[in-house]
Amino acid sequence: MSVLVIAEHDGKLLKPGTTNTVTAAAKIGGDIVVLVAGHQCADAAQVAAKIAGVSKVLLADSPLYAGGAAENLTALIQTVAAQYTHILAPATGYGKNFMPRLSALLDVQQISDISSVVSADTFVRPIYAGNAMATVQSADKIKVITVRATGFDAAAEGGSAAVENLAAGPDTGLATFNGQELSKSDRPELTAARIIVSGGRGMGSGENFKILEALADKLGAAVGASRAAVDSGYVPNDYQVGQTGKIVAPDLYIAVGISGAIQHLAGMKDSKVIIAINKDPEAPIFSVADYWLVEDLFKAVPELTQQI
Repeated sequence: MSVLVIAEHDGKLLKPGTTNTVTAAAKIGGDIVVLVAGHQCADAAQVAAKIAGVSKVLLADSPLYAGGAAENLTALIQTVAAQYTHILAPATGYGKNFMPRLSALLDVQQISDISSVVSADTFVRPIYAGNAMATVQSADKIKVITVRATGFDAAAEGGSAAVENLAAGPDTGLATFNGQELSKSDRPELTAARIIVSGGRGMGSGENFKILEALADKLGAAVGASRAAVDSGYVPNDYQVGQTGKIVAPDLYIAVGISGAIQHLAGMKDSKVIIAINKDPEAPIFSVADYWLVEDLFKAVPELTQQI
């Protein structure tokens, strides 16, 4: 067996989720090869080469892969797919963009969002917003799989894999990368943060999120939100935690003014410790919380921030 892991990166460093995907690959067994595709991304390839368990890194450095456009990236992977029994990528927006295209081109059934590996052909994945777990078995010659990072520990460093250049694949001409504008923050990235403070519709307005930001700054935490808060326009979409947002599993998750719809719980219930603050004693969020406080958040959060 041979497993190809598609790395998500920013050209310099690997994004959260790639090392977790390598851990999933190790549980499948066989040689693990990491593909780093991008433009001016040799540094990211060197980082990938240091992951324990990786036998080889393929570096496809070309303007065709600038910005991680799915069309050309999929065409590249298709050129080498026959050499592997499994192709894995993180179940992030990045992986979800090109992996379904790849499975369609290879005419195989994608296995999405796995959280556990039973054997080389059998995997466990959440269904019904995480309320049930399905064990699925695939007979496809090439298994195309996205990996839920929170289901696997990050692979350690300590590897010394060789880095090989991979020739660019065909230019599909379907998309062109023109540039990007990235939001900058001194806070940790949501999916990599050890502590997350999230707000829901109970925050009342985007202005009130400053209360949570003050607490987050004291804790060195990231700030998240429920879909209800995002849909209400309180905060940008990239704050969203949940089934249709980001899946997180920090050491500490503080949910403030969040009722606890199953779609939100699906994205954060694997957190090691969950604290919930809500004035409604019947809020569903309390069913998954390790500690909870029934109190008006506008009183409790400033007091907590002051105490810290």
